[in-house]
Amino acid sequence: MPETRQLVLASTSRYRRELLGRLALRFECADPGVEELALSTEATADTAVRLAELKARAVAARYPDALIVGADQVASCDGAILDKPGTHANAARQLNALSGRTARFDTALALLDARSAVLRSRVVPCLVHFRRLSAAQIEDYLRREQPYDCAGSAKSEGLGIALIARIEGDDPTALIGLPLIALTEMLALAGLSVLRA
Repeated sequence: MPETRQLVLASTSRYRRELLGRLALRFECADPGVEELALSTEATADTAVRLAELKARAVAARYPDALIVGADQVASCDGAILDKPGTHANAARQLNALSGRTARFDTALALLDARSAVLRSRVVPCLVHFRRLSAAQIEDYLRREQPYDCAGSAKSEGLGIALIARIEGDDPTALIGLPLIALTEMLALAGLSVLRA
């Protein structure tokens, strides 16, 4: 019988918690307490990987026998980072700037085996092509969904899909913040299978 390993999500994000819940595995959530700052010399994918790994390592001392999942996402458009808007006005500005343009979402995943110190990481990129949006459409969307905690100001898993013309990527869950296809593969390599053989 395979060994049961404790699984820990190094995140307080409700989106990541809901995504990991789809795999029907028992897990705990832990606040990594990591300051999520990009370095001016880093590419967006490198920032995402560094922060995902940092989050996983930050909780390892509390869970020395666990498999720890860290994740981070950096969104950008034409090289400019898209932060979480926080307010209605900032979200309206962000969507107005994204109208008719393409945003890149680099979602990084890190899986740390705290027992062996083996760390695996991967970036899953996704391109989001936004429709041309009127000020009225932006206002209606923001009033109805209020995506102020989402980089890019649109929830693809909700009404925000109406703002999007096309999505390019290997894993739709990467855009929401936790690439489950990649995670399933990484967990299997660490000895934790999502589906019984």
